[in-house]
Amino acid sequence: MPLFWSIRPVMDFEWLLWALPVAFGLGWMASRIDVRQWRRVQHDAPQAYFKGLTLLLNEQQDKAIDAFIEAVQHDPGSSDLHFALGNLFRRRGEYERAVRVHQHLVMRGDLPASERDRAQFALAQDYHKAGLFDRAEQAFKMLEGTDFATEARLATLTLHERARDWKSAIEVARSLESVAGGSFGSRIAHYACELALEADARGQAEEAETALARAREASAQSPRPWVLAGQRLARQGKHAEALTLWTPLMTIHPGVFSVIARDYGASAKACGQEDVARECLRAVQRQTPSTDVLAALLKLETDPTERRETLHEHLQLHPTLTATQALLREIGLGPSAQPDEAQAIQQALSEAARPLQRYRCAACGFEAQQYFWQCPGCQGWDTYPPRRLEDH
Repeated sequence: MPLFWSIRPVMDFEWLLWALPVAFGLGWMASRIDVRQWRRVQHDAPQAYFKGLTLLLNEQQDKAIDAFIEAVQHDPGSSDLHFALGNLFRRRGEYERAVRVHQHLVMRGDLPASERDRAQFALAQDYHKAGLFDRAEQAFKMLEGTDFATEARLATLTLHERARDWKSAIEVARSLESVAGGSFGSRIAHYACELALEADARGQAEEAETALARAREASAQSPRPWVLAGQRLARQGKHAEALTLWTPLMTIHPGVFSVIARDYGASAKACGQEDVARECLRAVQRQTPSTDVLAALLKLETDPTERRETLHEHLQLHPTLTATQALLREIGLGPSAQPDEAQAIQQALSEAARPLQRYRCAACGFEAQQYFWQCPGCQGWDTYPPRRLEDH
């Protein structure tokens, strides 16, 4: 019995001596395998990431998305890869996939607050682009008090414009003025003018007048409130009062005045102020020549000789096809010209002048026959130069 107990500790010690090196070796091999695997993952993810960037720069978005998906699979914890992938989905119009990517980022608990806010802003943009305006507005509201608060409010302002919710747009614009420090007076004046137009369409004249008064208070230098106020007075038959509102625009905004030059001439004729109006229009025409001011002048000119002189003066200062066509109508083509020849020449001039009798947005290039305060193409405000293409 004592012999047995004396042999067993020796055997246990020998076994321990053999087990320790074996365990150490197995641990070392396992660590090497983990290191190799980690290095392989770290190597593959940047490679796929750079491949995606290269494809994106080469405008191969389909292949770039495949590369980024591969990169995300290699490194699921990388938020930058997820942002790149989500933005690519949004640019391609795959808004549902973009929403899933950015929602995943928002729900991740290991992201710092700044990254979650960034993901929340991206998610709101996804909803906006997808036309889910209610969800987009709620997503933008969740960014109050973050570094994205100002950008979120600007985006919310765009949402209200798209929905034509002008009262809410005014509230957001005023909040941006107090927080961001910029001036939104001109934009607020436009919103109030839109409210005035809607009130007039409903037959609520007092509400329209109040809205225009608020527009002038928001931005006294903005021409639109004065233009609309004068047009309302002209429709009511108060032409002299309309002229009083429009006359300052000749010196303050001569370009914008050309937009309502025909209205000005019609009101002057209606209230018997043709002589004064002709002199004012000639002064504007010398300063800022335009076919609209020319048309207003011609309506006020009753003497054929004066009409020809007006056209001749315009052609000397600013030759246009429209003025040439008008002058040919005044003087004719000579006694030897046949009626069908005169008609053919007039038609040719009319066809050539038509593309130039348009307004073009300076931001997106959208062309229209009428003047817009807000571009139908890019939704920008005051992006239309108030003179037609042929007047430049």
